[in-house]
Amino acid sequence: MGWYFYDWANSAFSTTVIAVFLSPYLTEVAKAATGCTTSEECGAARLYPLGFPISPLSFYSYVLSLSVLLQVFVMPVVGALTDRTPHRKKLLALFAYIGAAATIGFFFVTGSNYLLGGALFLIANVAFGASVVVYNSYLPALGGPDDRDRISSIGWAMGYLGGGLLLVINLAAYQFASDDAKGLIARLSLASAGVWWAAFSTLPLIMLKDPEPHHIVRVPGSALSGGFKQLGQTLRGLRAYPLTLFFLIAFLIYNDGVQTVIGVSSQYASDYLELPDETRIITIMIVQFTAFGGALLLGRIARSFGAWKTVLASLVLWTGVVGAAYFLPIGESEPFLILGVLLGIVLGGTQALSRSLFSQMIPEGKEGEYFSFYEISDKGTSWLGPLVFGISLQATGQYQIAIVSIVSFFVLGFVALLFIPVRRAILAAGNTPPRVL
Repeated sequence: MGWYFYDWANSAFSTTVIAVFLSPYLTEVAKAATGCTTSEECGAARLYPLGFPISPLSFYSYVLSLSVLLQVFVMPVVGALTDRTPHRKKLLALFAYIGAAATIGFFFVTGSNYLLGGALFLIANVAFGASVVVYNSYLPALGGPDDRDRISSIGWAMGYLGGGLLLVINLAAYQFASDDAKGLIARLSLASAGVWWAAFSTLPLIMLKDPEPHHIVRVPGSALSGGFKQLGQTLRGLRAYPLTLFFLIAFLIYNDGVQTVIGVSSQYASDYLELPDETRIITIMIVQFTAFGGALLLGRIARSFGAWKTVLASLVLWTGVVGAAYFLPIGESEPFLILGVLLGIVLGGTQALSRSLFSQMIPEGKEGEYFSFYEISDKGTSWLGPLVFGISLQATGQYQIAIVSIVSFFVLGFVALLFIPVRRAILAAGNTPPRVL
């Protein structure tokens, strides 16, 4: 039970910060820094952080891309250190509380101080990814091959429920606030996600036990320096598991689409579709609580048909949902609400089953290191989708073209996953395959 509560804790960052408040709020702060007032002016205006010309409309997308690019360098070392240290919970606490503290700092992002907001997000998102590496490394020890789809699905469901509860509170406060107070409420909502993250992280830190490292090739030096050296050994040894590597590539592709949809959907709804706050609030809540049920539903379907087939089916639906966003009429709420229901059904299940499926393909004793590569595919390389979105938006000024560019990630990811012999990949890692795949 303790393991589930870290999903409950950190999902406040994913929902309140990334999915809802930070993108539109930081975009408004960036607009204020240029002094633009209309959509046309803001589209042509430029910021110059470090001398590079950046559209205020694309600033958040670029910061998101930079943060996940930094994770590429941090998470593998965290994974190697996780497998090497007997104090796994201390690592989880370190990254969780650093991320939570940076998130609380969003309260101080006001006026035109877009650089402070960008810097805090870099710290928070890198710490978030590092903590999830440590958290996911516990999964193989929590259940056998036939139990992990259920365990992973419950974890994701708990995350959507916990993150959703805080989001309901924040959205209700934002909805009933006066126009003059909405900026303050947005800052308070962002900070509340950090408080929630820190507070509920205490439960898994109390309830989880530190697993003893095993099957680790000991190398001289401190835990940190040894982590770097062991990482090099694992990278060389990864060639012995080419099918696991191929799964990571497939996951990288389709999950890039998932993360981009999560990161930019709020901006798409507000800036392009011109939907009122009420519609966006209702849709966000629908997605959040539908994802709770969707994670459990797809987990149950996977018991009968297998995780691999269920994820493939979900990617077909993802393609349809994102493709349909191209045709959404401006200013009409009902089509956006329907799309939110479909999105919620596949959102949690795709992520939960991908995680449990990967846990079957990693060798024993290398959980932290391999889940660091998984998190790189999950978040560390998801810079490409937001980057494509941001470049498309800056080059064309058209949100429709930018959103449609994401469809290709789901199509290519489906094809790559389809050709992976999953059972052979599990056996090659020295594990027992589940009853159905």
